[in-house]
Amino acid sequence: MPRHTINAEGISLGRVASAAAKVLIGKESTDFAKNKVSADIVEVTNASKVVVTGKKLETKRYSSYSGYPGGLKRTPIRQVISRKGHVEVLRKAIYGMLPKNKLRTRRMKQLIISN
Repeated sequence: MPRHTINAEGISLGRVASAAAKVLIGKESTDFAKNKVSADIVEVTNASKVVVTGKKLETKRYSSYSGYPGGLKRTPIRQVISRKGHVEVLRKAIYGMLPKNKLRTRRMKQLIISN
């Protein structure tokens, strides 16, 4: 199993996430197929040193809906970082960049994020 390492120190959140998503999808490998999960494992290091650019710390919000009336919760990115750390923010960014299909969770299992 090939192992790819991405150093997130000093790089913006979106660029790290898109690089990791590209490898998880399998676009970097020679035997790429849309309907297959690649055997590549992606390890992201220095997640706590990733750069959140612009006004994202104040304006970006993550939404979750319970399904009930009035059940929409919006959490600012600053609060997610303080509660769960940069690892969760990076995980959510990579998860959002993967194709929305049945292979998404299997691809996420091949992701390792460390501070």
